[in-house]
Amino acid sequence: MGPGRGGRTPEGPEAKPGGEAGADRPDGAAGPELARAVLDAAKARRQAAAGTRRRSAVRGDGEKRLRGYSGPGPDPRDPQPLGAVLDKLVKARGWQQPAAEATVFGAWERVVGEEVAQHSRPVKLENGELTVEARSTAWATQLRLLAGSLLKQIASEVGHNVVRKLHIHGPAAPSWSRGPRRVRGRGPRDTYG
Repeated sequence: MGPGRGGRTPEGPEAKPGGEAGADRPDGAAGPELARAVLDAAKARRQAAAGTRRRSAVRGDGEKRLRGYSGPGPDPRDPQPLGAVLDKLVKARGWQQPAAEATVFGAWERVVGEEVAQHSRPVKLENGELTVEARSTAWATQLRLLAGSLLKQIASEVGHNVVRKLHIHGPAAPSWSRGPRRVRGRGPRDTYG
């Protein structure tokens, strides 16, 4: 290749015999050795910079862990139990009070005990006042006597200030009145006819 065809002239630094091109370099490297040295230095700088930048998580034992590495130990990206996820959601949305009220109705047997639950059922919870219907008037009387301990049991199960007062009544009597209009009278008697 001659100088007139776009090639290099033999007078350039690459044409000097004996590696004199690297003579002005402090390490004296030339050609492939110089390229290898520059590449190694760049790799070392990149790894050093990435190592300081990528350290973020500190595990419980104080050892640092690379970001993006899941390794042994808990990681916030690990699968979570459904109950823990629901607890976080309930707290984030402010659903503690409705969830506690739902527990009173949904888990009545667990809240008050098996024997009491067999003879009573919650009817309405409004403004912290729980209405409970007993199976019989005798059980209604018994539950009125146990109201203080029932309130403590409910508070220990669902939290304080969910139920502040109990209204306990016996079974509802059947109503003979139907419709919006009624006639005053003595009501049903022992015979029909």
